[in-house]
Amino acid sequence: MDRAAAPARSPGRPRAGLDAAVFAATLSTVHELGYARATVDRIAAAAGIAKTTIYRRWPSKGALITACLVDAFGPVPLTGADREEIMSTTIRWIAAKIGEPGIGAAFAGVFTDAVNDRALRQLLSTQLQDPYRLALQEKLGEPESRILFLIDVVVGTLLHRMGMTGEPMVDADVDALVELVLARPTNALCGGKTPADNAAS
Repeated sequence: MDRAAAPARSPGRPRAGLDAAVFAATLSTVHELGYARATVDRIAAAAGIAKTTIYRRWPSKGALITACLVDAFGPVPLTGADREEIMSTTIRWIAAKIGEPGIGAAFAGVFTDAVNDRALRQLLSTQLQDPYRLALQEKLGEPESRILFLIDVVVGTLLHRMGMTGEPMVDADVDALVELVLARPTNALCGGKTPADNAAS
């Protein structure tokens, strides 16, 4: 048979397209079934692929959820004329993202899994937290310990509300959170010490 006349083999789905399909399936499955029931099997079925395809890309559910959250959040919009505006914009952006379908539940679920999984904690730290920490440090000129505490206060508050009510924080409460954080310097919220100082004392 003439090779030139042979039909071209259909290419596989491009990686970017595959990732997008899996991430969309992940968030929709978490939103519909909850984090615990959103197994890799169910996510793969929702994406229309074999679970082995997912495991070739992400070695665990935690790794998949982390990558999904990194994609969902994207770059932090560090906009504003001064420190207060930048922090206000950032807090409202985080709150809005956590309020999107599936994201808050995925975020809270993977954090719970990480409590007893050191490798997953490391993955969350390096892939999800560090890029935002570094961007905020550079923009605000704050030391690492203060930025980490700011992230703890804001993200912890938002996820606690979702965990206790099943719903994201309403706008009026996000406004109150912004006011609370901006009313006092981050080191004052730490009791006048950084977390590192507190751990050493």
